[in-house]
Amino acid sequence: MNNLLKMNYIVSIIGRPNVGKSTLFNRLVGRRKAVVHVTSGVTRDRIYGDSEWNGVQFSIIDTGGFSILTNDILEKEVKNQIFVAIEESDVILFLIDIKIGILDADREISKILRKCKKIILLVVNKVDNGNSIINSDTDFFRLGFERYYYISAINGSGTGELLDKLIEIFKQELLKKKEKLLKNELIPRFSIVGRPNVGKSTLINSFLNKNHHIVTNISGTTRDSLDVFYKKKYKCILIDTPGVRKKSKIIDNIEFYSTVRTFKTIEYADICFLMIDADRGWEKQDMNIFQFLKKNHKGIIILVNKWDLFHDKNISTQKDYEFFIRKKIYPFYNVPIFFISAKNKDGMHNILPMAYQVLRYRNNRLKTNILNKIMLPILEKNPPIPKKKNKFITIKYCIQLPSYSPKFIFFSNFPQYIKESYKRFVENKIRSHFDFIGVPIQIFFRKK
Repeated sequence: MNNLLKMNYIVSIIGRPNVGKSTLFNRLVGRRKAVVHVTSGVTRDRIYGDSEWNGVQFSIIDTGGFSILTNDILEKEVKNQIFVAIEESDVILFLIDIKIGILDADREISKILRKCKKIILLVVNKVDNGNSIINSDTDFFRLGFERYYYISAINGSGTGELLDKLIEIFKQELLKKKEKLLKNELIPRFSIVGRPNVGKSTLINSFLNKNHHIVTNISGTTRDSLDVFYKKKYKCILIDTPGVRKKSKIIDNIEFYSTVRTFKTIEYADICFLMIDADRGWEKQDMNIFQFLKKNHKGIIILVNKWDLFHDKNISTQKDYEFFIRKKIYPFYNVPIFFISAKNKDGMHNILPMAYQVLRYRNNRLKTNILNKIMLPILEKNPPIPKKKNKFITIKYCIQLPSYSPKFIFFSNFPQYIKESYKRFVENKIRSHFDFIGVPIQIFFRKK
């Protein structure tokens, strides 16, 4: 599974009731996850699943049937769910029934879809054999889409061609994203991440000196990642992201996919500002986000927000607060920490200069002779204690790899017997002698 190309694209299936959306969903996901029944309108909420074709993974959304015949509360909620699915999606499969032909509901859906700036594929379902096409006199081009695909969701015919087209679209979109990133490669991307309602959008507004993003006391106001070009002294792209909750606290699918998009945004960020609420302190979820950023080798700056509202703001308390965080994130202890009030713009003036500094540290490349001159005496004085007795471990040489984030290889006679605690010790010594402030470090032990 690790060799699969993961693009994180989202495909939604839209159509009126009983055209076979759930059957197609189950076909693409590969298991019976959505309820399928001859009664129309069985699917009320959006259902999510993962699919894979030719080594490419993507996500599928099954939606409730779009109806124009009723305005009851339940149907209105189904429509809202469909609109959210459209908004979340990169590609939309507009499903219609060849046996029934085009109805008023299909025309209404096509009008809605043509207005949204999404890639739309018209999919004609229930083509169980060649006679279905011959006997159908419906001109599907009248719905206003360039090309349509004949499939049978129930027996799978035609779905291979449809999936091939989806993968082709994904790869084209990925190429466009890469070209866009190359154009902006000199402009660093700073992503603001954290739990809901810690002040991420407020921080963006304070940087811009205007209310660019909606800010309320209700957590989860930001549903998608939003890019803002900051053009003052320190040019950068600031990215506001939805709040990341614990899995057990995610109450609906919108929140789940908002979280997915946050993690997707982090992949393209250079530096991440991890924002926490001063009153709530450093919680387990903050640590989870921190570990994710570290695992993805992002530069990290921690922002303790709402410090103006904290009950005890004296200097000793701030030092204790900072010490507690650094103890939790050890050995990656030298992460910049700022105590700020995003609302009042207190303590913010050094954040962007530090982000640029962390960016430089992330690109630090140590000369091999200097690295060995400093590290080898330390390691010789403090050799690893082996996992197995009667094994004397020595480290003779070390190098930094020419990678986009700092990676070090230490060559040893018995690397397999070196404990994880010794790796933390080595990282601590590297950080204490070289400038890698706010930058994750990877350390590997290899056979000499």
